[in-house]
Amino acid sequence: MTGAVFAGCVACGTVEQLSAGKKLDRAFEKLGEKNTISFEIDLDTDAASLKALDAESDPEPGEEMPDEAAEMLSGAKIKVTVQSRKPIAESGEKDLVGTALKISGPDGDLTEYRAIGDYMYLRTDPDAIAKMTGSPMPAAEDLPPQAGALKDVLEGKWVKFSTKEMEKAAADGQDGPAPAPSLDSSTQKKLVKALRGVIIHEVRFKTAGGGDGTEHITATAPFRTLLTDLLGEIRPLAKDLPPGVELPTGKDLKDVPDAKVKADFTLKNGELARMDVDLAKLADNAKVKKLGLTLRMGHGTRPTVPAGATKLDLKELAQGFLGGPAMGDAELGQSDLSGLDQDFPKDES
Repeated sequence: MTGAVFAGCVACGTVEQLSAGKKLDRAFEKLGEKNTISFEIDLDTDAASLKALDAESDPEPGEEMPDEAAEMLSGAKIKVTVQSRKPIAESGEKDLVGTALKISGPDGDLTEYRAIGDYMYLRTDPDAIAKMTGSPMPAAEDLPPQAGALKDVLEGKWVKFSTKEMEKAAADGQDGPAPAPSLDSSTQKKLVKALRGVIIHEVRFKTAGGGDGTEHITATAPFRTLLTDLLGEIRPLAKDLPPGVELPTGKDLKDVPDAKVKADFTLKNGELARMDVDLAKLADNAKVKKLGLTLRMGHGTRPTVPAGATKLDLKELAQGFLGGPAMGDAELGQSDLSGLDQDFPKDES
């Protein structure tokens, strides 16, 4: 009788484990079925914990984290929205029609980036960044005349630059961004399958209902064990990873804490609404009282074309401000924004 009861309890635990894992898996699949994903990530920590972590890294004298930076980082938020013509899970880089990213501190926005059509848009708050880093930013009036729109950057205004021009500059040997590393769809599917297998074996799930279509799923796993197993599954695929990606070795992981990390997922009608991850135990420092991450779905910034953005002229930068050789108009080319305005509303500000 006792053996039968024990076996029943084990079976119930297994059923709960599989059911919770399946619900969570389905919630992430639903995200991939959407054409737009929008979320916000913020640090669930305090300045004292960040200062304690910084001290543990044994910084050089004078290189310690400024109090202002600790305060700002403790209240930092990152908002992201990605829009695609196709479901996100099926999208490639060419399918994306709009991306927006905003980083904010407790006193306001630090920087914001948007990619829409053939243009990228950027603005920053130089004063806030100077306060966080402890290093003053150059004044706009101190820049040479050929700096052009860089003066607007230092005044916190929107600037834009053509991605096509940057690609041409890079192809012609000028300074420009390297092609973004990416995974082909086949490798992505192999990675997802491998990671799912590890999660099923190493992560323990527990469910709790919240009413009104809300359900909470708690996932717990020993961090080093989980990381080691995940990397073990990824290594056979290393040859298919983007160039420059180096995986940590077993020796690198030896000092990684194996404390149990807990993540709480909130599902609303089967869709992921929020995720909270507690990382304090990984710090192995009694002074780190609070350290975690919170993700909230549906709290991103809408990708819109900012009004009044000044074009950053790469030709002028290469010819004068950066001291590089000039590029001809034929090489640079021009892009027309008139079509974008029909699809993407402009900001009021």
